Amino acid sequence: MKKILKINIINLITLLYLELTYGLLVIGSFNHEQIFSIILYSIFISLVMTILMTVWHEKVNKIVSYIIYSIICFWYALEAVFKMFLQTYFSLDCFKLTDQAMGFAGETIKVIVTNLPYIILFFIPLIIIIILRKKINRNIDNKKYLLAYIVLIPLSFFTYKLYINSTKDKENITLYDLYYNVDNVALNIQKMGIMSSTILDIKRTIFGFDTKVVEVYKEYNNKEELNVFEKNILDLDLSDPKLNKDIKTYIEDNPGTLKNEYTSLFEGKNLIFVVAESFSEIAISEELTPTLYKLTHNSFTFDNFYVPYYLSTIGGEAQSLTGLYPNYAVLPKWKSGENSFPYGLSTVFKEKGYNTFAYHAHDGHFQNRYKYLKSLGFDNFKACTMGLDIDCSLWPESDVEMIEASLNDYIDSDKPFMTYYMTVSGHLDYDKDANSIVSKNWNIVKDLKYSDKVKSYLATQIELDKALERLMTALENKKILDDTVIVLLADHYPYGLTLNEINELSSYQRDSNFEINHNALIVYNSTIPTTNIDKVGMPIDVLPTVYNLFGIKYDARLFAGTDLLSNSEGLVILDNLSWITDQGRYNSLTSSTGNMTSEYVDHINKLIQNKIIFSKNMLLYDGYRYIKEK
Repeated sequence: MKKILKINIINLITLLYLELTYGLLVIGSFNHEQIFSIILYSIFISLVMTILMTVWHEKVNKIVSYIIYSIICFWYALEAVFKMFLQTYFSLDCFKLTDQAMGFAGETIKVIVTNLPYIILFFIPLIIIIILRKKINRNIDNKKYLLAYIVLIPLSFFTYKLYINSTKDKENITLYDLYYNVDNVALNIQKMGIMSSTILDIKRTIFGFDTKVVEVYKEYNNKEELNVFEKNILDLDLSDPKLNKDIKTYIEDNPGTLKNEYTSLFEGKNLIFVVAESFSEIAISEELTPTLYKLTHNSFTFDNFYVPYYLSTIGGEAQSLTGLYPNYAVLPKWKSGENSFPYGLSTVFKEKGYNTFAYHAHDGHFQNRYKYLKSLGFDNFKACTMGLDIDCSLWPESDVEMIEASLNDYIDSDKPFMTYYMTVSGHLDYDKDANSIVSKNWNIVKDLKYSDKVKSYLATQIELDKALERLMTALENKKILDDTVIVLLADHYPYGLTLNEINELSSYQRDSNFEINHNALIVYNSTIPTTNIDKVGMPIDVLPTVYNLFGIKYDARLFAGTDLLSNSEGLVILDNLSWITDQGRYNSLTSSTGNMTSEYVDHINKLIQNKIIFSKNMLLYDGYRYIKEK
């Protein structure tokens, strides 16, 4: 009995050590809910491990022990490296996006080498049991003791479930919600720990996890409003039996948004739509980036725009181009280019008689960009290795060269044009020896009073600024600047910088949950006066905003985002289900609700879950294909 008890205590200490190490290094804090959850689940898993390590003959028991410890230690280390490199939490769905990491293997290796002392911490339990292999006797002669441990396994799991069930709370997202109702890996890890989240992730991957759209507008607010403007909705036929039922429920419950005083303001004008790599408002200054300064301080200015981080560029670009909440599980489907997008960016402008173009300065095959842009209607996409005449031997490539190589394609267009750019010059690593753009612009920033990494980041944003300067100069020379609208937003905040480095440049102290995501949105036209927008917003709102401004015929219910210029309430959804609205903030980690009522918080939490389910199903079940206009 003492042998089994000793092995079980070692296993329990190991699990708690790994959770503690990950929590302190990656998450940075613990609360009582998280601690109890981790301890109870670790007791359950340690019992399972003990049985697996003692039920065989001694030699086999040792081999099984080494295998289990190797897998567990590796998994915790993988979770840590993934978070350190891509600033997101790892789930099984991420295996479907391995090209994201493989495409930047050099940066991945650098992260591993830089953080090697921390990574080794996760392998200490494995090293210890190898060193002490002769002192740990795994030969259990009396198997009756194993039976007692087997009985303890369901008992310990039942205790864990009792604790989970005791946390149920209508107002907040609790352990109960995460275990039964909510599929959010980031919040699972932060509130439940790695081991529990991983097992839950495996279970849902194998058996599926189905959540339903619920009616949130009808139950929360039934009052009729006097509308001066018509709604941006169409007479839709939702009768196709192939249309997912949750999609239909979401659309029928959704009131849509109203047209407004800005509807069709830019109708007939050219559009240049830019998703800028690692762009942030912290890089904007009148001296270093004068063009960005001009674009962000004129025309429409958005004080409360946020760019929540979703798995690097692929997630950021997806939400900007679809108006849907990005989901790891369906990003591979998005990348395949197999979805139907009748309201895709290029498709709707071509229907209005525009010539459309798309450009990227990096390899066009990376992430299948050439496929998913085609599904949005771009049939003339150019990139490195795909017709764009720039120096593709550099890393990262130059935004200036991309603009100069593409201008002649559309600037003399006989019809209005819509041009899309995905930039690349702002990409990490922010190091003048490893980044061609940093070394190119280093002399401009070298004497600034910032750390070298921060100066290097500024150097990459100077390249973006120069590219935009070239663009605006060319438009002005052709006398079409007044007839052109420039829309620019980031794919994500510069996660190549630490929070402290970001705060070197920030005009105020940012936190790691909300304000790290605060950013600028550019909607610029030289002919309109400066118009300040206080409403909160995020990238999924940009597409419906643009469509309203350009008089595009669309249905506001077919997007998860909403027109930022409409009278609908603003909403920002963060990756861990924290959120910001025009009324306040909800922190899912601390369950802080401020002065908002429990009814309101519950309404927004349900609304967010609906938007996430709707977005996922629209891609997973190709929803747009089965929705027709009557």
